[in-house]
Amino acid sequence: RLQEMISDGSLLLDVTGEKVGQINGLAVYDLGDFSFGRPTRITVQTFAGREGFINIEREASMSGRTHDKGVLILSGYLGAKFGRDRPLTLSASICFEQSYDGVDGDSASSTELYAIASSLSGLPLRQDIAVTGSVNQKGEIQPIGGVNQKVEGMFDVCRAASGLTGTQGVVIPHQNVKNLMLRDDVVEAIRDGKFHVYAVKTIDEGLEILTGTAAGEADAAGEFPEGTVNYLIAKRLGELNDSMRGYFQGLLSNGS
Repeated sequence: RLQEMISDGSLLLDVTGEKVGQINGLAVYDLGDFSFGRPTRITVQTFAGREGFINIEREASMSGRTHDKGVLILSGYLGAKFGRDRPLTLSASICFEQSYDGVDGDSASSTELYAIASSLSGLPLRQDIAVTGSVNQKGEIQPIGGVNQKVEGMFDVCRAASGLTGTQGVVIPHQNVKNLMLRDDVVEAIRDGKFHVYAVKTIDEGLEILTGTAAGEADAAGEFPEGTVNYLIAKRLGELNDSMRGYFQGLLSNGS
């Protein structure tokens, strides 16, 4: 039924092309003795403000405590990497689109962070790759459960939606490689180069796969190489900071 909804456009999901601030996460659905995985669209909007991260699922009382914790970790990562010398004046809304059953767990925290990075940098993310993985405040990817169902879920959707293109795949935590016990048809497609599984250790590794752009490491002065993902993020955060400062200075001037 889910495959039909994706095919007829009732369930919005892209498995080809690129989009800014949009990514395919992976979820496992448990139906008693049967469980299966499928991709789910996650979107992010970033803008000037002081609200920090707006978890739409939480605001709608559809988010569990573990997921809420995962969202808070994202703030710690961005603050440590980009806010050491200046405050982050950022608002970001995060939404699991067309999800009405509630969201819990932190296995999508890295996925959300990739979408935030895309929205800030302006770099589009590949929609033919779905992502799963928890992340800590240092940007290290952590293992998750249900890795086989998640990989197979993306494989099934890609095959049903548009046929395998040879570029589609899944990003998983490197620690979960030892847990892979995939169906024979998935293993065959991977062996033939028709589907791919990327194992990553850090957020920066995942960003390079999803954007095709070097992540960029900070130098001794905390500056990133021009044109890299992290450079573009830092540049945008600086612009948002300047915008907020100008706004409040204007208020003070008008008040005086």
